[in-house]
Amino acid sequence: MSGVRPEAADPDALPGRDGAPGPPPRAAARPARRVTWRKLLLRPCFLLVLLLATWLWFRGAGLDSVARNSIADGNVWLRLRQHVVLTVVSTFFVLIIAIPLGILLTRRRLRPAAPAVVAVANVGQATPAIGLLALLVIWMGIGMQAALVGIVVYAVLPVLANTVAGLRAIDPTLVEAARGIGMSAAGVLRRVELPLAVPLILAGVRTALVLNVGTATLAYFGGGGGLGDLIASGITNQRMPVLVLGSVLTVALALLVDWLASLAELLLRPRGLEAS
Repeated sequence: MSGVRPEAADPDALPGRDGAPGPPPRAAARPARRVTWRKLLLRPCFLLVLLLATWLWFRGAGLDSVARNSIADGNVWLRLRQHVVLTVVSTFFVLIIAIPLGILLTRRRLRPAAPAVVAVANVGQATPAIGLLALLVIWMGIGMQAALVGIVVYAVLPVLANTVAGLRAIDPTLVEAARGIGMSAAGVLRRVELPLAVPLILAGVRTALVLNVGTATLAYFGGGGGLGDLIASGITNQRMPVLVLGSVLTVALALLVDWLASLAELLLRPRGLEAS
């Protein structure tokens, strides 16, 4: 008689002696790791090669007295530190403004005001950064304060829009279920809504960080310092090595910030939302 022999079947799929189903089948594969070695090492290695190649080229370039004065007395490290400070401080203010505001605009009472507020944020980003900085310098005077305000205004939109979009994308039945088991509004926000909105919020923060690195180069024109000083000096004095140095450092800083933000995006994402 033809048929499948008992010993040929999968032992895990056979029922037990008492008729109960057997143990579940073994997992086919382990879940993917959050951070791979390629993700961890590829970008830093590329940045090291880029900076080393730039340093070797810069040492071999013939620098005259004007170019040497542009980088003398630790000016390169000073401008790099100023650029990092501008990026970190502006991002901090973007976060404490945009995320709470996005949460408020998704609450029932303030929900009708969301389109108007997002439209105002759109105007802030649609305005040319150099023109916005010039207006702020006229209003607030020359210095780092005007530069910081301009960078914050320019970078609020991605975080605000992603916060609103992430909270609105949550299935209302999940919120109602949480309310049904007795959770308060604050508890629902903290334990249900924000964890589910984290991927979109982190994507907005990552975009804002890279925007801040780029916009901070314009802080020089308002007296805010930063790597824009090297770039402007290279353009004004027509010294290509100084221009290349300032540009490469800005690009490297933007790539480094984006890499760190991508790692944070993976590590801070709730485990239940990981891609399989």
